[in-house]
Amino acid sequence: MIYRELGRTGYKVSQLGFGAMRLPMVGEGEDARIDREKAIPMLHRAFEAGVNYVDTAVGYCNQDSQRIVGDALKGWRDRIVLSTKNHEYDDEKVWWQHLENSLERLQVDYIDIYNHHGINWKTYVEKVEPNVSRWMRKAKDQGMIRHICASFHDDNEALVKIVDTGYVESITLQYNMLDRQLEEGIAYAHEKGMGVVVMGPVAGGRLGTSSPVLEQLIPGVSRVPELALRFVLSNPNVTVALSGMGTMQMVEENVVTASDEVVLSDADKAAIDEQLARLANMADLYCTGCGYCMPCPNEVNIPHIFQKYNEARVYGLWEPSRTSYQEWKWVSGKQADACIECGECEEKCPQHIPIREQLREAHEALMQK
Repeated sequence: MIYRELGRTGYKVSQLGFGAMRLPMVGEGEDARIDREKAIPMLHRAFEAGVNYVDTAVGYCNQDSQRIVGDALKGWRDRIVLSTKNHEYDDEKVWWQHLENSLERLQVDYIDIYNHHGINWKTYVEKVEPNVSRWMRKAKDQGMIRHICASFHDDNEALVKIVDTGYVESITLQYNMLDRQLEEGIAYAHEKGMGVVVMGPVAGGRLGTSSPVLEQLIPGVSRVPELALRFVLSNPNVTVALSGMGTMQMVEENVVTASDEVVLSDADKAAIDEQLARLANMADLYCTGCGYCMPCPNEVNIPHIFQKYNEARVYGLWEPSRTSYQEWKWVSGKQADACIECGECEEKCPQHIPIREQLREAHEALMQK
């Protein structure tokens, strides 16, 4: 296993981290719980292979993730950097209760990396700086946590601002082959001595499948998940790539990839950059995601639908795109067939896309089994 320094924390951490939010489950709905007979051996196998960074949170896996991680840590605690999160920003009593519950569920005396869960610049200015930071610092002074960190969902400008506050020592954020928008901010954070932990290196599972397009990018790397992980780890500004591993096979495959000193050559990275740029330009021919077509009078999320359609036809990611689109109905209730063909969107589209026609095409293609 290869290790990198997690910014100012001083920890030497494995460049592969175990994200404990996709552990195997048994049961359904609110009664679903982690299959401990599968999950704990997976965590132990990762630890044995040198993975020493594990990340969880209060709500992961129906609030069962912390308990399983705690059980898996027995006998390993002094060798593992433990990261978890607190999603409360308003009620101090609730915030402290989350922390106490986490310590109890994880069966530990302290947490190494304690994160504000999912901050943006607005949250930092309005919630963290005036109030929640005081609770964090008090918890650190009391020895309940070792390092104040955060997970982040915002843009480069907000990331740079948060880095410049000097408040957090490590930040967890989204970055992968399909979402490189924070690349500039990641470089800045690393330059300023901050640890950078990447969540979603396989794009929330979208790159965890086959793609005849992406499988041809790099000679000798035929599996898309391996390519995705290698891409993230090839960025020298990234400290850890968190993989949400749900099977023992994923653990074994990811450990092999993360133990390879030559993650990607400069020529490989140049080839990926060139091909991804070409594919992105091709996707922009269909829709740039500018959002000028919105709002739709019948609440059809046009940019989201076209994003899924583009990921399928441009990147060859048909299986995850279809799954996401078909599940979208249960989230929003509106798919492309809800279009009433009023034409308002086409009047606003700067690319003059025949949106009504492409919505019909998208629905037909993405609804296929």
